[in-house]
Amino acid sequence: MNTTPALVPVDQVERMAVAVAKSGLFGVKTPDQAMALMLIAQAEGLHPAIAARDYHVINGRPTLKADAMLARFQTAGGSVRWGEYTDRRVVGTFSHPQGGSVEVAWTVDMANTAGLTKNPTWKSYPRQMLRARCVSEGIRTVFPGVVVGTYTPEEVEDEPARFASSAPAATELVEEVLSFADIMARIDAARTVDDLNALKPHIRQLDRDGRAEATDAAKERAAQIRAEATQTPQEATDDPV
Repeated sequence: MNTTPALVPVDQVERMAVAVAKSGLFGVKTPDQAMALMLIAQAEGLHPAIAARDYHVINGRPTLKADAMLARFQTAGGSVRWGEYTDRRVVGTFSHPQGGSVEVAWTVDMANTAGLTKNPTWKSYPRQMLRARCVSEGIRTVFPGVVVGTYTPEEVEDEPARFASSAPAATELVEEVLSFADIMARIDAARTVDDLNALKPHIRQLDRDGRAEATDAAKERAAQIRAEATQTPQEATDDPV
């Protein structure tokens, strides 16, 4: 029996992506980021909404939560046996029929040496941070196909410089997510073409219909601004009626 979910049409994925971005959850700041994660999930044979559950965007980079990584590993036939499990040291033995077995240990001293404990989360939740490191290293060693180059949120937060090169350019990220109504209002209020150009990243984060309407409105307003700029002083004061 085929248990693979049916493909979700792209327009429906776009609507889901907008909803996820507007929710402010999962670290996703724009519909484009949510859409990319959802398409990855669908390519892996999962429902697009699973992306919101399993992935988290950290510093502009998609990361796979440690629990989700471990669940995928176990679903693929892997197993883990935990040994020592304290705030100072966590040890896990990871096994998979295709990759053998390996014991991975992480300690607070190792994290200090690597300069990871600058992240304040290490002080509040050291055991969980050590566990996440063990999960990522163990699975990547024994059965890397299940993570395909994806890291955990803890790793990306601990070492932002290491992952900076793979994050999207700053100009691609929209820190302030505007609603369609806000964007249209700003288009109407624009006084220069530069004002309109500054709205382009916000327009790109809208769904397909919203992008089309906002783009047309911005083009129309740009034409009005250019026409106003070419008017003579006398023309500008003439009664338009």
